[in-house]
Amino acid sequence: MAEINDRLGAGKMSIVRPDRRTGVLPTWAVGLLERRRTVVNVSLDALAWVFGLSFAALLRFDFDLGDIEPGGLLAMVPIAIVIQAAAGFGFGLYTGRWRFGSFEEVAGLVQAVAFTTFVLFALGMQFAELLVPRSVPVAGGAVALVLMAGARYAWRLALEKRRRPNGDGCQRLLVFGAGEGGAQVIAALLRSPLSPYLPVALLDDDPAKRKLSIMGVRVVGGRAAVVAAASDHRADALLIAMPSASSALVTELSDLALQAGLDVKVLPAVGELFGHGVGVGDIRDVTPADLLGRHEIHTDLASIAGYVTGRRVLVTGAGGSIGSELCRQLYSFAPANLIMLDRDESALHAVQLSIEGRALLDSPDLVLMDLRDKTAVRRVMAERRPEVVFHAAALKHMPLLERHPAEALKTNVWGTLDLLEAAVDSGVERFVNISTDKAADPCNVLGYSKRIGERLTAHFAQEAPGPYLSVRFGNVLGSRGSMLTTFQAQIDRGGPVTVTHPNVTRFFMTVEEAVQLVIQAGAIGKGGEVLVLDMGEPVRIAEVARLLAARSTREIAIEFTGLRPGEKLDEVLLGRGEVDHRPIHPLISHVVAPRLDPGTARAVEVSDGHDVTMDSLERLSMERSVSDGVDWVASARGSLS
Repeated sequence: MAEINDRLGAGKMSIVRPDRRTGVLPTWAVGLLERRRTVVNVSLDALAWVFGLSFAALLRFDFDLGDIEPGGLLAMVPIAIVIQAAAGFGFGLYTGRWRFGSFEEVAGLVQAVAFTTFVLFALGMQFAELLVPRSVPVAGGAVALVLMAGARYAWRLALEKRRRPNGDGCQRLLVFGAGEGGAQVIAALLRSPLSPYLPVALLDDDPAKRKLSIMGVRVVGGRAAVVAAASDHRADALLIAMPSASSALVTELSDLALQAGLDVKVLPAVGELFGHGVGVGDIRDVTPADLLGRHEIHTDLASIAGYVTGRRVLVTGAGGSIGSELCRQLYSFAPANLIMLDRDESALHAVQLSIEGRALLDSPDLVLMDLRDKTAVRRVMAERRPEVVFHAAALKHMPLLERHPAEALKTNVWGTLDLLEAAVDSGVERFVNISTDKAADPCNVLGYSKRIGERLTAHFAQEAPGPYLSVRFGNVLGSRGSMLTTFQAQIDRGGPVTVTHPNVTRFFMTVEEAVQLVIQAGAIGKGGEVLVLDMGEPVRIAEVARLLAARSTREIAIEFTGLRPGEKLDEVLLGRGEVDHRPIHPLISHVVAPRLDPGTARAVEVSDGHDVTMDSLERLSMERSVSDGVDWVASARGSLS
């Protein structure tokens, strides 16, 4: 399909169907026009000048043939034909430089006709007695231009009708969105004889588009007309042809399509199109990310490039879901070095392959290292001297960390602390610590450890040469071990899908959108701040399970297992006492993190080298609350209750 789309985009596709009529020209005529385009173009333009000059002469003398000097007209016509041919080749009109019937070709046509008209007018001024009156080439040029453009329009219309799918074996498609995305996808579908889809009607909520027709496909109503339009046009599927469609709109239209018995197709979000136009190959099934995680993100590319381009950038946890996407997006800003650090060799292999298209693992920018190795951390920072650090390495699974809190302490707290100390000592100019919504009013080991990381980052911001800050956000769709991955695996096994509580809610964002905002936050954040990403409205997990189960061909049950220890019913992005202040970016809040002395974090004891009790973490929280006037333990217990 991609190959077909590429060929269509290049304007080279030609499929001969001798038994079909185009509706404008017979098939044999269209085939001749395609094979002899230059000869036919020059001939048609010559005939246009013959008719144009003859008609202009008749018009000049009020259609009185007796007043026309045939010798002058017969002399001017071949001159016009020769000049038009020379100008056409000179301006690229007859050299195949442009797609047939394109705006570029029309512009070339106007230039060639204007040049020819000017020369004929000048000749008329010089040889007025031998040729026709001076008004004839001007009016004749206008008539000839209309005829030439009309011939090209009819030719292009014939070609498009010839390529139009006849509907055999195609899904009949309702297209929602009559904007640029809808126009591009309809054009691509109707210019491909092998298209698997045939657009039969358009839908759009904009009243100004209610009478719009795109290549013969009319707008028949808005979203409320989905069911009726599906019945009237015998549609099989609904395509949401809006790359900027929000997750709320995709969900609503999916529900309406379900009522009408339609399959749902979408175009990728804007960020997934990478700047290219919409084509047949971009149409795909709805994913959970479309239903839950589409947000309209605007970033200041100039400010991002200012602190990334040409700099040495280090990403910890580079093989993880967030770290790998960070690497992919940062790579596009052309850093001097993109140093990717992880303890998982397979993950480093995968991220190098996704970025460079090869994975020889021979680059010095791939660093295999455990963040818990303080000596190795200091060595890498001293040798590579990164200027910007994105710290994405962490343990993140809340139930496991409740059972093994010492592991959270060693990685999320002490590992972060060692990295911060080494960053300051090696002169890192900008440090971005990736945090989580669990750090807002924390009540579990993961939340405590990540909140400590935020506050340690704020402490080192005092000593750092540039901004050291944290970025906090909620659940990332598609990450390893995420809720959606678990649900899909349960559905593939036939169910049941397990949900902790009927009313539990969470925030969601795609990893691409989250990382885009993280990089933007790194550009606008100040030292000691926690920048909190707007994740949209929280989503009921039970509703997510229902949507995914409904897409299965089997009956999938949903079971509720109860909240786990340390788990909240509703997550929050801002903790108690934190104010939603957005001075720069509409999707990024700025809050100040109270500092935490590193000695306090170092003082937590781990018995037998393995265990740290919840009481120890609570005591650490209370020690922090004494210095900052915030009773974290009471806040956490209040959240649990």
